[in-house]
Amino acid sequence: MRKKNDGVLQIRNSAGYPGKWKSLILLRLLSNGTMRFSELQKAIPDISKKMLTQQLKELEYHDIVHREVYPQIPPKVEYSITEYGQLTKPVLQTMSNWGAGHTKHMEKLYGEEDEKGANPSSELRKINSLG
Repeated sequence: MRKKNDGVLQIRNSAGYPGKWKSLILLRLLSNGTMRFSELQKAIPDISKKMLTQQLKELEYHDIVHREVYPQIPPKVEYSITEYGQLTKPVLQTMSNWGAGHTKHMEKLYGEEDEKGANPSSELRKINSLG
C-alpha cells in the first residue's frame, strides 16, 4: 500500500533533523525572497503555526534563515535565506527533481491517485513551479 507522502521532498541534513517542513520553507523563501510569517503560513497551508515557528527557529539557529524584527506596532517580522542558506539551493533542486521523477514512476506503477483519492504529485508540482 502506497503512502500519500510518496515522492514528497524530505531531506535529512548533517544535523540530523527531518526536513519535510524545513525543505518546503526553504523552497518558498528561495523562490519568493523575503517573506513575513503570515505569507509563509499561507504558502504552506498544511503546517501549523506552532510547527512553522519551531522550524523557523531551528533554521535560524543553524544560520540558514535570517529573522529580521522591525520595532513597530503591530510587530513586523521577515524571514529570508542567509548567504550560507543559499548553499541549500542545489541540494533542494536535486531532491525536488528526483521527487518529481519518483512521483511519475509511482503514478505509472499505481495510477494517478493514492488509496484516499489524493494525487501525490500535487505538492511536487507546486515545488517544481518554484524552481
